[in-house]
Amino acid sequence: MQPVLDQVRPLAEAFTAADRPLYLVGGVVRDLLLGRDRPAGADIDLCTPALPAEIKQIVSPLAEAVWTQGERFGTIGLRHRGQDYEITTFRSEAYEPDSRKPEVAFGDTIEVDLSRRDFTVNAMALALPEPVLVDPHNGAADLAAGVLRTPLAAEVSFTDDPLRMLRAARFIAGYGLEATPDLVEAVRANAHRLEIVSAERVRDELDKLLVTPDPSAGLWFVVDTGLADHFLPELPAMRLEQDPVHHHKDVLAHTIAVVAKTRPERLVRLAALLHDVGKPRTRSFGDGGVTFHHHEVVGARMARDRMKALRYSNDDVDAVRQLVYLHLRFHTYKMGWSDSAVRRFVRDAGDHLEELIDLTRSDCTTRNKRKAATLARRMDELEERIAALAAQEALDALRPDLDGAQVMAHLGVGPGRHVGEALAFLLEARIEEGPLGEDEAYRRLDQWWASRPSV
Repeated sequence: MQPVLDQVRPLAEAFTAADRPLYLVGGVVRDLLLGRDRPAGADIDLCTPALPAEIKQIVSPLAEAVWTQGERFGTIGLRHRGQDYEITTFRSEAYEPDSRKPEVAFGDTIEVDLSRRDFTVNAMALALPEPVLVDPHNGAADLAAGVLRTPLAAEVSFTDDPLRMLRAARFIAGYGLEATPDLVEAVRANAHRLEIVSAERVRDELDKLLVTPDPSAGLWFVVDTGLADHFLPELPAMRLEQDPVHHHKDVLAHTIAVVAKTRPERLVRLAALLHDVGKPRTRSFGDGGVTFHHHEVVGARMARDRMKALRYSNDDVDAVRQLVYLHLRFHTYKMGWSDSAVRRFVRDAGDHLEELIDLTRSDCTTRNKRKAATLARRMDELEERIAALAAQEALDALRPDLDGAQVMAHLGVGPGRHVGEALAFLLEARIEEGPLGEDEAYRRLDQWWASRPSV
């Protein structure tokens, strides 16, 4: 606790000198009580009855930088001794029934300010500079008991900001809290209101849930309450009934287990969440059992569309789409890995080879120990093959032995489609056979050029 208190002391003393109280609030108080370290560089949140103009006046002599983008909402940001802070005037805010933007009103007391916060475990403050806990809603007791509840009635809290319903899932997963029955019922009753929240805010909250050490409880919460229907309907659609005749797994249970097995990094967790979204659309039954033919192809398209709807960046969309598309590639090489197969696997995975390997390993959730051991051994063998080839070749930068300029100079042609076709031909030879060397590449290029049909 002491390092944070030492950091904020100069600010607290400046506010005290101006006859304005200052309070440490939000997640930093919760994490201090839990003894959790704050992420490096994370903002520290403070609040005060001082209005934004007063805040700027008080902090300006101490601040290395001040930013005012949130001033109309009562928030002034600043940097002091390399640490970022946000200081906010006591306030209350609520969403109108069909609005995506809050109406803000400033308040006079810390108790009113804390009452507007999402959960009791976040509705605590430390008065500064000498820390005194302000906890009007018994958040410390709830934290110790593992209870998630809202300071005001849950219906009121979720009407104020519907994103809090999704945030509940993160706190259930990340802090091992159990939601009270009234909170659960309020989410079920108000789940549809998540639709008024911007896609960007929903996306950011989903990302925070996914990178908790084990998101499982939070993912089950958003499905069981109906919340997922309004931002990720592909998730509850995977809750396929288990068929005792054909003995296939519940796809949703498998998916959540895979997410939990992957390392807690955003892209691989997103890919794990979406890797089987194509199964409900491709499921069929036959004499041999249940099949999901080409679900990776269908799933890649569905993953792309859902991520675009949630306003993910093009790079994120492309990465996850490719991981979903490739997540079965490993299983197509049951007879062993040729050098060309290894090269294709690495080439197609691109910059996300580690994520694809992690996803592939995690996708094995069988309880059959012998089958699991066999799959793990084959995965080990693949990684050994990749390492061995990488020691001989530049696997992380597979490209033709000649570049476009060399192709044009050798053939005596200018830019055009034929140059791309020549490079594609040379890349295919590179993947199949390994490095050719320039002389052999020129010879192959001549053969290919001579064999082209005349146009």
